[in-house]
Amino acid sequence: MPHHLSVRIDPNSGFCFGVIYAIQMAEDILDEQGYLYCLGDIVHNDEEVQRLEQRGLRIIDYDTFEQLRDEKVLIRAHGEPPSTYQTALQNDLTLIDASCPVVLKLQNRIKTSYDKKERIFIYGKHGHAEVRGLLGQTSGNAVVFESLDELLSHELPANITLYSQTTKSTDSFYRIKGELEHRGYAVNPNDTICRQVSNRDKDLRKFAAQYDQIVFVSGTKSSNGKVLYQVCKDTNPNTHFISKVEELRADVFQPGQSVGICGATSTPMWLMEDVRDALLAL
Repeated sequence: MPHHLSVRIDPNSGFCFGVIYAIQMAEDILDEQGYLYCLGDIVHNDEEVQRLEQRGLRIIDYDTFEQLRDEKVLIRAHGEPPSTYQTALQNDLTLIDASCPVVLKLQNRIKTSYDKKERIFIYGKHGHAEVRGLLGQTSGNAVVFESLDELLSHELPANITLYSQTTKSTDSFYRIKGELEHRGYAVNPNDTICRQVSNRDKDLRKFAAQYDQIVFVSGTKSSNGKVLYQVCKDTNPNTHFISKVEELRADVFQPGQSVGICGATSTPMWLMEDVRDALLAL
């Protein structure tokens, strides 16, 4: 009797629609003109970035962006601050804007709050691409915080307008809101968390519980990947984090075991399929 592994990919894992849209746009232009500049990593996944670079994508930083003239530049799903659009105007750059609609809506809401002179606090990761774009809506005047402790280390006004990076956990957001109210602050909460991302939490728990072993595939730079890996690991201690097929260790799998493969919102399906094929070949 063959003792092969039975392997299944989580159908809810892989790119969120914002990333699918950005990559589709990039590929269309690469087919047309053979190369395309992209401001920052198009997605926090080195394997996918390499695949697109081989097709002609050129990842640039802000310094290079400011030197460019008369070129097309892709804005990735994370969005950008207003200063990026100003630079593009001054330098005759055509922006191919693949900002995620969920992020754009959030940027607009923050801008409106800021114009009303509200005191804005953003639950998010310092220096994250999306957060830079959000902060830019307030001319850098909003306060970004990563945890309740960090938030409480600031001198807080009586009225707090609370926002969140789109990929944060809804549970944490509402815990922070509850704790502030408990301490007597008036909170105006704006739950701007993307449900396609936050619902993965629950879906993944269900998925991870069904298998002997879980292989979680994600780039090391993905914040969403770190969070979702932890969700899997908490549910199923036999969870292994890899960012490429070469990192699979055959010795951790026993004959006949069931293995579930899942990943972050920035993990391409082709990569999870490669991992599946490698496992089936063991």
